This record gives sequence, structure tokens and C-alpha cells, in this order.
Amino acid sequence: MRVVSLVPSLTEAVALTRPEVLVGATDWCSHPAGLDVARVGGSKYPDLDRVLALRPDLVLLNEEENRRADADALVAAGVPVRVTFPRTVPEALVELADLVAALGVSTEPDWLVSARRAWAALPEPGTLRRAVVPVWRRPWVVLGAGTFAGDVLHRLGVANLYADHAERYPRPELDELRGRNPDLVVLPDEPYRFTADDGPEAFPGVPCALVSGRHLTWYGPSLAEAPAVLAGQLARPL
Repeated sequence: MRVVSLVPSLTEAVALTRPEVLVGATDWCSHPAGLDVARVGGSKYPDLDRVLALRPDLVLLNEEENRRADADALVAAGVPVRVTFPRTVPEALVELADLVAALGVSTEPDWLVSARRAWAALPEPGTLRRAVVPVWRRPWVVLGAGTFAGDVLHRLGVANLYADHAERYPRPELDELRGRNPDLVVLPDEPYRFTADDGPEAFPGVPCALVSGRHLTWYGPSLAEAPAVLAGQLARPL
């Protein structure tokens, strides 16, 4: 089997489960450290000629991260694709188990077992902190309805104030964000790299938690450590 992954979290999953089958990944696939496979461009605009040159038996995509046009082009070229789109932690665990099986592995890898245990061990959240969760600025873009990251935060006691919005990624003005009167602003370091000097100044008087974007949005081996990492970061707002 020869696998090309166009999804960083799935690249990590394959590399830690059956590294010998992974032949290609995007330029943004940064985990595990030292990953040595052919690079095929970005998630949004991969070089399909490079992908096809690797003669993959399977290409991994995500409905949100990758373009439908690229998926269609791969299918038209006769390449099997696997498209994921988890919106909750349980959905992610199911899709990861299905991926492991598709890779020909009969026993779940340790990272997946650990991820199941880590999320199952979380207590039911008590009083939820009301938060806005920007993922970009200039313009401001926030988490909206039905996002995987929103479900992750809810399980950690944080309620997304835009969870009932009609859009998955609304673009409210800053005055509207402030007008929601959040208890907390959650600022991940990807896709936009919010830092202590870039983001919190827009929300004077509101606690701002800088969190790991990888642990908030990736669904793969990072899920095993995400509850502990994010809980610690959310507990120490600026």
C-alpha cells in the first residue's frame, strides 16, 4: 500500500501507525518530527502531478481542509480517496478507527487507545465559560456552528458564543465580538498565530487564553494529549 496524506493530522496518524506506507504529505505536515516523505504542496493547492507521480493506492483528504476539485481530479485519475469530516470528538475517534482498519491494522495503535481513554476520563463540564474563539483576524473570523474545535472546547467547559450561528466560520466585526460580553477569549496559534502581543489587546478587560491550535483542531495522535494540554492552557488566561 502507498498512501499520500493531504491532511496534517492524518499524516501523523499514518506515520505513527504504518510509517512504511506513507509516501507523500503536504508541506504543512509537521508531525511527527523528522517526517521524511515526498512533499506535494499545500492542503488547499496540492501539486496533483506530484501526487500522481507517487502512484498512491489511497489519498487522504478532509472536506474542510481540501478542495472538492482536487478530490474529483484524483478520482477521475483512478486514485481511491478517503475524505474525512469529523465535527465532534466521538466522530473523530470513529473515523480514525476506520482509517486504521483501512491501513490493514487489526489492533488499534497505542495513540488511539490513549485518546479514547483521555476523552472518556473527562468529567461532565459544570458551569460553562462563555467564549468567542477567533481563528483569524484582518478580518476577524470565529468558530461558528458544528465545528470539531467547538466540540473539543465544550467538553472542556467552554461554550462557544457563536455555536448557534448559521455559518461555520462567521466574520463579525470586532465591536460585535466585544458586545457578546464573553467570559473568555480563546486564541489558538493556528491557522492564525495569535500571541500575547497579537490578539489580547483587542479585548481589554477580558481574560484571553492562548492555546495550541494543533491540540484544538487536529484529529489524530494529538487527541491523546489534547485534554490535558488544553485544560492547562485554558486555566491560565492572560
